[in-house]
This record gives sequence, C-alpha cells and structure tokens, in this order.
Amino acid sequence: MVFTTGAALLDAIVLAVVSRETNGTYGYKITQDVRYAIEISESTLYPVLRRLQKDECLEVYDQECGGRNRRYYKITEKGKEKLEAYHTEWENYSGNISKLFSGEEFI
Repeated sequence: MVFTTGAALLDAIVLAVVSRETNGTYGYKITQDVRYAIEISESTLYPVLRRLQKDECLEVYDQECGGRNRRYYKITEKGKEKLEAYHTEWENYSGNISKLFSGEEFI
C-alpha cells in the first residue's frame, strides 16, 4: 500500500476489529483481521494494544486455551465512545477525499 497509516487510524482499525467480538479476541486473531484492511506485523500491533489498554479503551484478561494462557482484549465503554468518534471523523475525512478524486464540487 502506498499510503501510510498513522497512529489514530491504526487505533480506530484495532478498536473496530476488537468491537466485533462481544467476549473479546486475542492478539493473533486481531492481527489477521486487521490485515484484511492493512498490512501489519504483530510487532506493530502489540504496542497499539498496550496503548489502547493504557488509555482504558481495552480491557485485558487471560484464558486457558490448549494448556496455555491466551491474552484476550475486549473493548470498554470508553473504547466504544472513542471508536464512534473515529467512525464519524473517518466518514467526513474519506468523503472529502472521495470528492477530490471524483472531481465533485465542495459545498
């Protein structure tokens, strides 16, 4: 991809992915789901998850899976509010960019 992904957009994408699972989801699956939209490595993803946890947008819990603990991430109410704000901002931003590409007039 030729466009770079800033921290805010990465946060928004991760929150959107995590919000799809009501009981939370784990890091590897988050990476795979995020890769549907953008290419990302696990080494890039985990600092984002830690930042979102620190900002109280995600809660974390461990659950046993196949004899090992797996760390799960679940969106919080604060995270849902932030995701909604990101969604609104994205609609405005992407709509304006689309207008530029299509040659539409700005009102």
